[in-house]
Amino acid sequence: TKVMSKPTGQFLKQLRLLMHNKQFVPETLTAYIIPSGDNHQSEYIAPCHKRRQFISGFTGSSGSCVVTQNEALLWTDGRYYVQAEKELDENWTLMRDGFEGVLKQEEWLNKNLLDGSVIGFDPNLISLDGWRTLRKELKGKSLVQVDQNLVDLVWAEYDKPNEPKSEILALEDNFSGKKWQKKVEELRNTLSAKSVYAVVISALDEVAWLFNMRGSDISFNPVFMSYAIVSLDNIYLFVDETRMTDKIKKHLCDSSMNINICSYYSIHEKLKELSSNGQRIWISSKSSYALASLVPECQLCTDISPVCSAKAVKNPAEIKGMKDAHIRDGIAVCEYLCWLEKEIKHSVVDEITGANKLESFRKELDHFVSLSFDTISGSGPNGAIIHYRPSVESTRPISAEEMYLCDSGAQYLDGTTDVTRTVHLGVPTQYQKECFTRVFKGHVQLAMMTFPKGTRGHILDVIARKSLWDCGLDFPHGTGHGVGAFLNVHEGPIGISPRNSDDPPLENGMFITDEPGYYENDLFGIRIENVLLVKDVQLEYNFQNKGFLGFQPVTMVPIQKKLLVPNMLSKEEISWLNNYHEQVYENLSGILINEGKTETLEWLRVQTEPLGKAKQIVLLPRG
Repeated sequence: TKVMSKPTGQFLKQLRLLMHNKQFVPETLTAYIIPSGDNHQSEYIAPCHKRRQFISGFTGSSGSCVVTQNEALLWTDGRYYVQAEKELDENWTLMRDGFEGVLKQEEWLNKNLLDGSVIGFDPNLISLDGWRTLRKELKGKSLVQVDQNLVDLVWAEYDKPNEPKSEILALEDNFSGKKWQKKVEELRNTLSAKSVYAVVISALDEVAWLFNMRGSDISFNPVFMSYAIVSLDNIYLFVDETRMTDKIKKHLCDSSMNINICSYYSIHEKLKELSSNGQRIWISSKSSYALASLVPECQLCTDISPVCSAKAVKNPAEIKGMKDAHIRDGIAVCEYLCWLEKEIKHSVVDEITGANKLESFRKELDHFVSLSFDTISGSGPNGAIIHYRPSVESTRPISAEEMYLCDSGAQYLDGTTDVTRTVHLGVPTQYQKECFTRVFKGHVQLAMMTFPKGTRGHILDVIARKSLWDCGLDFPHGTGHGVGAFLNVHEGPIGISPRNSDDPPLENGMFITDEPGYYENDLFGIRIENVLLVKDVQLEYNFQNKGFLGFQPVTMVPIQKKLLVPNMLSKEEISWLNNYHEQVYENLSGILINEGKTETLEWLRVQTEPLGKAKQIVLLPRG
């Protein structure tokens, strides 16, 4: 059923006319590429940058379009197949990226376009990496940059949203743990060590982190539209000057630091000027081709951004903040699950009401800023849609007859949370319990891992899948992603995923999620997600003095024991669960007692009772 699709025929007709219009394109385009991102290659973007969504009607966070004179195609990954089928209308063809036998975007262009075809793209929206891949893969076609975005020209007639201008805040030192001047000093040491004169910082969360500033230009992401260039002797911050309040000017004012506030769009001129003296400039290959192409190839350093690497390793204040935020957040999730269990017995709670109720519990907490993504609240078959978001059309009641998956998180001044729990509020089937137990085993096996320093996340991915693979099951997404400290909930450069093999090694002080799942289409979905802190561990031996790392869960929410098949679990897995539940109870019970939340406290006590310590029925021998 095409319940949610919007008619895109008119937009495509206008776009195709522009592809011929010499006023806007250097030469007639055979095809035009429309990626998902913004000028900063952000995963989540402001409404005014959702060009791919406008032209195609597909609202997922990831995907890329190609429009030719008579075809329109959308590529997206396994998280979004089901959603894209619903949202695309008859003008569009869905290309299931990563699916057996489906051509990749470059392969399709090679196979379906004649030699000499001209493929247009907006250089601001394609990373240097993306451009290099296209240039390498496309045979006998020319790749042409189109400086004015063609989708914007169409969209201008249909109430395109304005550029965001949220308030920019200075983050206090007790939350950031390090003054921005110190961060700049350390960054300059990194530049000197690499014999580089300046670094271009284009990722929004990197600018926010470096200067201890936050905004809310993008929903759920506390960032603001900006770039920065830090050279050995100057700092340039490119941001709409009208947004610089006295408070922010004071925060940045430091006579020893020579910081220049420049207009957001002037970065291209400044970069040209800085690269004209032949010195080396560092621009990550994840930055836009528009920026990278301004620097002569021989002067470019395109390694991973040094700010990205520094930001991933949290300092002691950030670690403390993250732990504190997760304890408070755990209170809200427990209050919600306790409320839900009772509420559905006497009234109808649907997925949207549930998500709103959970948000209301979070809003009461100290330091709450916003959610960290749209709550995924999915009952029964909706739980099988991996990045599902309940809408008025799709929402179902949360009932005792179905499994319920809830993936949610929040932004607090002291940290960012992301937690998934799957529960059954009635009687689960044996098959559901077996699937849940296998997902749980994968989650625990990964959480218990110890590994030598220098290990990359993708090496660990298989650990979380083994118990599913054992019986021929799997899940179509990565196992984990990095998490920011009051920054983006999906934070690079680390991850635990089979797709990502150029990720840097895990280090002490990083935060990463552990979230295996299993999805039975049209029936149910299961995911169990904790945020883990990577930390040094002392083991019996220390091979080649490398040092070893392990994980510590910071998420504090019980895992439903009713869904486990105890005889499928090893002793270690049971003791991990009991220890984890003991920590959850220790961290949350005192707060619940202080706040007089006796119902949630009693719920928590039952949920965290040790597995296998429940009343044993003793059968006495006869006679």
